[in-house]
Amino acid sequence: MRKYLPALGLPLFVMLAVPASAEEATCARAALSQAAEAYVEAQLAGDPERMALAETLTYREQMAPASLRDGILARPLVIAFHRTLLDPQTCQGFIEAVVTDPAHPYVLGTRLKLSGGKVTEIETLITDSDDWLFNAGNTMRYSQAEHWDVVSPEDRASRDALIAAANAYLDHFADKSIPVPWGQPCARLEGGLYTTRRAPGVVTQDDSCNVGVPENTHLVDRRYIVDEDMNAVVVLLAFGKNRQPDSHMFRVENGKLRYVHTITVCRTPNCGFPPHPVADAPAT
Repeated sequence: MRKYLPALGLPLFVMLAVPASAEEATCARAALSQAAEAYVEAQLAGDPERMALAETLTYREQMAPASLRDGILARPLVIAFHRTLLDPQTCQGFIEAVVTDPAHPYVLGTRLKLSGGKVTEIETLITDSDDWLFNAGNTMRYSQAEHWDVVSPEDRASRDALIAAANAYLDHFADKSIPVPWGQPCARLEGGLYTTRRAPGVVTQDDSCNVGVPENTHLVDRRYIVDEDMNAVVVLLAFGKNRQPDSHMFRVENGKLRYVHTITVCRTPNCGFPPHPVADAPAT
C-alpha cells in the first residue's frame, strides 16, 4: 500500500525530496515517454493512480506544496493538445497541456521526475482566465501549428548550449546588454498572444521574438529540463519581484531561438495589467 503522510498542514500527501545518486538520476527516454503519456491519461480520468507513483512523492502546484487528493490531477480534464519534452539525463519530463473545455479552459505545464521507474515528483503550473494573456484556444492553435520535430543527431545542440541560449534570453530581462541568439524567423507564444498575427503555421522571414521584454526584471530560481533530441529546453522559474510561478520553453534551430512559449501564473488578474485585445481575439 502506498504511504501518504500529512505534511505542512495538508491532509494527504508527503512532501519529501527523494535523493538520488548520479546513477539513479538518468533513465531511458522510452520510460519517460511512457510516464508522460500515463500523466495525460491520469489527467483525463482525474485519477493520479493511473500513474506509476513512488511510495513517497513530492507534489506541488504553482511552485508550492499541495494535496494530490484535492489538486488539479484529481479533476477529469479533456486535454485537447499536449507537447512533451524528455530529459533522460536528469530523468525528468515536461508536458505542456491545453484544455479548451469552454466550461473551464486551462493551460498546464507539468514537470515529472522518475526514479527506479516510479514517479517521485509532480509539479504543475495551472493557468486559466485570470493569468497572463490567457487564451487556451489560441495557445492550442498556434502551438500545434509549430514544428518541434526530433532533430537529426548531427544538427543537435549540446545540453550546455541549449541552457546557455535559454539563460541569455532570461538574463536579458534584467540586463539589456546581454546578447540573445535571436532567430529569424522566431515566434513567441504568451497565453493568447503570438508575435505573428498571420494564420497559425504561416511563417515569414520577418517573424521575430525580439519584440521587447520588461526591464530590470529578475527571473530567478531556475530549473532546467533539456530535451537534446528536440533541441529544446524548458526553464521553471520565479518571475520578477512578485516571484510569479513561470515556465519558459525554447526551441533552438541552428544555434538560434526558433520558438518561445511561456506559462505565467499571476498573483493578481492578468498580473495587474489590463486585458490585451489581441491576446483575447481568436487566432485566424
